[in-house]
This record gives sequence, C-alpha cells and structure tokens, in this order.
Amino acid sequence: MNKVLLVAYHFPPQAGSSGLLRTLKLCRYLPEFGWQPTVLTVHPRAYERLDQSQLGEIAPDVRVLRAFALDARRQLSFRARYLNWTALPDRWVSWFLGGVPAGWNAIRKDDIEVIWTTFPIATAVLIGWMLHRLTRKPWVVDFRDSMTEDEYPRDPRTRKLYRWIERQAVRRAARLVFTAHSTMRMYLQRYPGLSPEKCLVISNGYDEADFQALLPAAVNSRASRGPIRLVHMGILYPEERDPLPFFRSLAQLKREDRINASSLRIELRASGYDDLYAPLIEQMGIKDLVHLLPALPYRQALSDAAAADALLLFQAANCDHQIPAKAYEYLRLGRPILALTSATGDTAELLNAAGGATIVNLADAEEIYHALPDFLAKLSQGALRGADLRTVQRYSRREQTGEMARTLSSVCS
Repeated sequence: MNKVLLVAYHFPPQAGSSGLLRTLKLCRYLPEFGWQPTVLTVHPRAYERLDQSQLGEIAPDVRVLRAFALDARRQLSFRARYLNWTALPDRWVSWFLGGVPAGWNAIRKDDIEVIWTTFPIATAVLIGWMLHRLTRKPWVVDFRDSMTEDEYPRDPRTRKLYRWIERQAVRRAARLVFTAHSTMRMYLQRYPGLSPEKCLVISNGYDEADFQALLPAAVNSRASRGPIRLVHMGILYPEERDPLPFFRSLAQLKREDRINASSLRIELRASGYDDLYAPLIEQMGIKDLVHLLPALPYRQALSDAAAADALLLFQAANCDHQIPAKAYEYLRLGRPILALTSATGDTAELLNAAGGATIVNLADAEEIYHALPDFLAKLSQGALRGADLRTVQRYSRREQTGEMARTLSSVCS
C-alpha cells in the first residue's frame, strides 16, 4: 500500500465539529483505494469537549499520533487572559512544536509518500508546510472553505499570518482541494499564477453506513402526532448563520396567534451559542417555541434528526461560496428542508439540484414571516418530500474518498 500522513486537528475524541468526519471517513475508505493512512492530530487535552463514541470507528491498522498541544485560552491563560503570541495563528499553535517532530519521525520511519493537511485549523496547514520543506514529500492542502477573506479573520494580525500561510500553500502544495466550486474560483482569481490543474473540488458528504439503521425512523407521518418538529443540528454562528431574523418572524407569527407551542416545536441542538441566544429567545417571547438542546453523540444526533418533520439549515449570504457539511447529511436523511440561505450561493445550488428544500432568505425576517406558515401547512398535509436519493448518492463518503485517493496517486506520479 501507498502511505499518506493526514494532519488534522479535528479527529475523535474531539466533539462539537462535523469537520472530524472528513478525516475519519478518509481513514475508513482510503485502504480500499490502495492508501494506508497515518493520522497526526493533537493530544485530547487540547479539545474543549470530548466524545468517545466515534473512537471505535478508527480501524485498528490506522496509526494515530497524538502530539503535544495546548489550548492557549484554557491552558496558557491567567485569570482568563493569555498572551496574543501564544494564539497565533490560532489557539493551538503549540501543536506545531509537537506535531512537526512527530510527523517528521513518522515520514522517515514509515516511508510515507504524501502529506495531506486539512483546514480550518491554520496550525495544521503550518505543520504540513514545515514537513513538506523538511522532507520534500508532495503536499496536498485540503482547504475545504476559504482560509482568508477580505475581512476574515477579523483581527488584522491574524489575517496577515493566515494570508502568509495561505500563500505558502498556494506556492508549494501539489494540489489544493476545496469543497465548493466558487471557493476554488475565488482562489484562482486571488492568485493569477495559480494553475487550474492544481485545484479541484471534493465536496463534503455522508457515510451510508451511518444511515442504514436510521432509514425506518426517516419514514414517518404527520397523522395523530404532536406539534410539527423542526430540527437544526450543530453550530449557529452569530454572523455566518444568524438566526435573529428567524426568531423575529416567529415572534410576529406568535403574536398574531398563527403559531403556538401546541402546533410548532423548534429544536436547535448544540448551537454553540446558547448563552447568546437564550436571553434573546426569552425577550422575544418565543421560549415555548424555540428549545436550545445539548449535543448528542453523532449517530444519536442523526437518529434524532431522522425523526424530525423537517430540518432547518442556516447559511448567510457572506458564506455563499461555502456549503455546510450538514447539508449532505440532511439530504441523505430524506426529510424536507427549510433552508434559510441566499438563493445565489453554492448551498442553494446544491439543494436545488437535489430537491427536497424550500429556500428562504435568512436575512429577511419579512420573507421568512410570509414563507413559514405555507411551509408548515404543506408539512401538515404531507405535501413536502425529501431529496432525490439518486442525486444524493454521488456525495457518499466512499465516492469522495476514491476521488481523494486518485488525487494522492496523481501527486506521487
């Protein structure tokens, strides 16, 4: 087998990010395509939250190197303050000190042929860059989403360092991988010397094995049931997935007695910002409608979503060139989707191609106010369906891993 080093911060037992699934599923399926992975990640103490449930999915023959790393905010702070340089480019920059020696040793001893690194933790890309410089092994950078924007990261010093790391990747990586076509186009425009042949899109997806046991739960009926249940899985970023216009429309509909707790229940599971949203929900008088719920282990969360009447998706227009990873899981679950997003982004393009989604502008409370009652009425009548399964199947993790394996092989040759 060919051998590849996967450098990824998000990996079991980390909890709270669906990003770990990209690396975890690569580990599962790469051997089928002739590649044996070794994973370089952080020591679990660097994670804010742990979930042991997915550790069993790591195959016994996958070597996992958990290098020294600390979270500057939690482990290098005094009275909740820490030095800025201990968190540049991110809070886990100490991983560089443990990751580079561990990665270099693995490459040397195990005859690893390719280095693969995945964003959104910039230190992972920095480690990959250094290992590439030290070993001259070909380097594949899995950007997924854009590493920088005109105003992202917000802190100018962080943005400057991110842009420097990004330039090193563009200059030295053998391949740059993105999860959306518009992100790739953005980079080709940003870097005129970047060859299109060096760039490719490998989207996120879903693993069929995670869904087989859920299929009976996904087939349900509105007959003789309680309130319509709308579910959102995962983080609701205040800017990129701002739910406030949605909350305002709910408050107005409730004041007009067009919705109430006996007819509608909205569950926001693992929002990541409960402390921010809870007082707003109470102030708007919709606490009986909107419920902030804790995280569940991954498969439990899928099972819970499979039993929902419909699924909520939030994505602001400033993320038009990104697609939330959960969108693919939503599509495979086969439930109707209320997508609060712009009509012009890659997310809307995906949903329109697969079917099963009602798209409403996230930023327009008035539009949501008019669209939501119609959506709920159609749900009650059983008039809404899920996505077309034949279209969704092209996004299986196994298919995506096959494409990644062909990319790894191409840089070797």
